[in-house]
Order: sequence, then C-alpha cells, then structure tokens
Amino acid sequence: MIFSLIQSQPAIALVWILAIVLSLSVHEFSHALMGKLRGDSTAEREGRLTLNPLAHVDWMGFAAVLLLGFGWAKPVPYNPYNLKNPKWDSVLIGLAGPASNLLFSVVSALVFRATTSAGSSLSLLSVFLLFMTLLNLFLLIFNVIPVHPLDGSKLFFALFDAPKYATLRETVSRRGPQVLLVLVLISILTPINVFFFVSTPAFALCDSLIGSNCMGTLGFLLSP
Repeated sequence: MIFSLIQSQPAIALVWILAIVLSLSVHEFSHALMGKLRGDSTAEREGRLTLNPLAHVDWMGFAAVLLLGFGWAKPVPYNPYNLKNPKWDSVLIGLAGPASNLLFSVVSALVFRATTSAGSSLSLLSVFLLFMTLLNLFLLIFNVIPVHPLDGSKLFFALFDAPKYATLRETVSRRGPQVLLVLVLISILTPINVFFFVSTPAFALCDSLIGSNCMGTLGFLLSP
C-alpha cells in the first residue's frame, strides 16, 4: 500500500508515514509517562519516556506497516510492584495510550477545521491533520478491545480479577494473541473487513470531528 503510494504520490505517502510514526510514538510515550506518574520508572530507565520515535519503533512492526498496512510499536514495560495501586494503576497505564489518541484526534480535527476552507483543495497540512484524526481514532478504538495484549485487556483483567474468573482470564491471556493474529491475516489476505467494529465507528467519529466525509476524502487522496 505505502510503496505504491510512494510511487504515485510521494508527498502523501511521506505525510501518511509521519502521521503513523507520530501517533504511535505519542501513544507509547503516554504509557511511559503514566507509569512514571504512578510510581514506576522502568520505562524511563529503558529510555521510553521520550517522544523520540526511535525509542518506540519496532522495525519489524514498522516494516509490516509499509508492506501490509498493519503494524505495531515496541510495548512499554512497567513493574506492577512499583506502582502505588498495582491493580488500577496498571489500568491507568494501559488506557493512557488510547487516551492520548483521543486527545490527538480531537486536536487534529479542530486544527483541520480552523485551517481548511470548505470546497478548497487540501494542502499537505490538511492531509496530515486528516490522517492524524483518522489514525488516532483507529488506534483508540482498536487498543481498547479487551483482548490481551491490547490496552483494553488491562481493564478486563482488573474487572475480572476474582478467583472464580481464573479460567476466563487464562483463556483471554492465552488465546487473545492467536485470535488477533487470525483476524489480522484474514484482513490482509481477503477482502473481508473483519475489523468493521473498529473502522465503522472510527470513520463515523472522523466525519463528525472534521465535518465532512472522511472515507470519501481518504479514497480520493489515496487513489492513483
């Protein structure tokens, strides 16, 4: 996807990559910052309390983004034994990433509205802001899915921490990555939109935030 875009519209491809790298970096930095605020300096000691993308990029995950349109960054480590309240502070650390994506999407959309005139052609700044709005909405909704190892699983495990849910927690922990991998492969290898529960609300929210059709605009921008 990205490679074909580089050949046809290199400026759009560069803006797209920049939006991805920035969104992922802020997401991971937010995990590290919340860990620090809740008493754990593990991420800081490992150089993750920074907005420098090089500290967060997973090169295999980045290559997957370029080749397949789906990737990941390096997970931010934390030690629950250093936290003030291990159970709920773990939830705060997990949800800090999606919260940053929500903030970024809203700010990007507001700047988009303030700098883009209705009916005018989109500048590279407008394209970047549109990508930032949409990408951060995707990251927000995808990461709150309550399946391990996604951020939403931290809340799931906190809510179902009673001994009677031990089997359920074990199943989610063990099977979660497998389920995600299967869904990603189906999404990549087939025309089936298995992540419709992510894309549908993301595009709907994007439409509301920027005041126009995000899917239509995106399709126009990415068309050869």
